[in-house]
Amino acid sequence: MTVTATELIVLVDDEGAPIGTMPKPLVHHGETPLHRAFSAYLFADDGRLLVTRRAEGKQTFPGMWTNTVCGHPGPGEDDGAAIARRASQELGLQVADLRPALPGYRYRAEFRGVVENEICPVYLGRFTGTPDPDPREAGEWELLGWEEFRRRQEESQRDEWSPWCREQARLIEQAGLVPPS
Repeated sequence: MTVTATELIVLVDDEGAPIGTMPKPLVHHGETPLHRAFSAYLFADDGRLLVTRRAEGKQTFPGMWTNTVCGHPGPGEDDGAAIARRASQELGLQVADLRPALPGYRYRAEFRGVVENEICPVYLGRFTGTPDPDPREAGEWELLGWEEFRRRQEESQRDEWSPWCREQARLIEQAGLVPPS
């Protein structure tokens, strides 16, 4: 019998300093405490972005399209290690050339009564391997050029994209960090 440890989420103060932990199943609700997270935008060697549709069973923002991988670093885990861990678990991929894009990103969003409240540094990088998503994490995936990705977010599929992904994409563009197509 395999025993899975409960994932701990790092709670933080307004400056991002750790102030404690909480089991993941208890974190996200209508009064979600501020906690650490990350977002990663991972690109194929040909420059296309890997986007994913969150599984319908996810507690937060189920069924919405979003960036490649999002998650929470564990206590004492740096973001790069957490991104590599989640990319492997969720999508069966390895991560390369990871670099910070929006290190001070913070947001709060609500969907169906569940709140996200995160200090969430954003990273850009590449992935290696072929996506093989865990269906409990990602229902679909697609490779998109940056222009098509943004067109879908802002025009044809606006309400199908996570609010953090839409905002982060605009900020990545404003910072001049859009990878060349």
